Amino acid sequence: MKKTAPKKPAARATRPPARVDAAAAKHEPDSDPTADMPISVLVADSSRMGSQLLADALNARAGIEVVGVCASSRELAAIEPASIPDVALVSASFDQEALKGLAISRQLRARFPHIKIIILLDNATPDLVIPAFKAGATGIFGRGQSVEALRKCITSVYAGQVWAGSDELRLLLQAFAEPTPMKFMDAKGKALLSKRQQDIVRCVTEGMSNREIALRLKLSEHTVKNYIFRIFDKLGVSTRVEMVLYAFSQRDPGVKQ
Repeated sequence: MKKTAPKKPAARATRPPARVDAAAAKHEPDSDPTADMPISVLVADSSRMGSQLLADALNARAGIEVVGVCASSRELAAIEPASIPDVALVSASFDQEALKGLAISRQLRARFPHIKIIILLDNATPDLVIPAFKAGATGIFGRGQSVEALRKCITSVYAGQVWAGSDELRLLLQAFAEPTPMKFMDAKGKALLSKRQQDIVRCVTEGMSNREIALRLKLSEHTVKNYIFRIFDKLGVSTRVEMVLYAFSQRDPGVKQ
């Protein structure tokens, strides 16, 4: 029987490769679903009118939504956990008492540890600036500044930064000049930093640069930089300013060097 070669399948027509518009093919990453959510703010000024004026001014700014207005400690105490804002703007003077706002801030932080607090100050004085940070504020803001500056303060504090003006920082650095030791310990009394790391922190609180710290401690600048990054990690801070404020909160006023 004669064998025949198998038939080859008919060639299939192929389409030319499609042309892709480079602009259309560019992939845009999905946006963060929380990126467009406004920062919720509670305004607690020393008067009803002051609170409302601040609320109106802030609501006119993009990215901020005032969710509550208070003018008394009773109103603040009535806040429900479900309605806690991201940031609370609290006047240092409240209920016609000069420093009542600081006590209120401590209470808010005790009830709601995740809330960020900004203290409104009439004047930057040591008896206001230093207690404000000790009360748990992560930002202090002078009334003489603009609403736009206040918006920046709110967004910075919400992002986890510490906000303080140059006058406030100057007062803090002056306070550090007093011979009062710092104690870097956790809740169990265990040291958070080594002796060398504490030396680095003290130099930073004196306003020294990495080069100046390296010269004083006889280290390389690279080593100083590495120390600072490790200190940031141990203290849970991200800037030198935050390190200074944290160090101040750890000072022991009952002990003199």
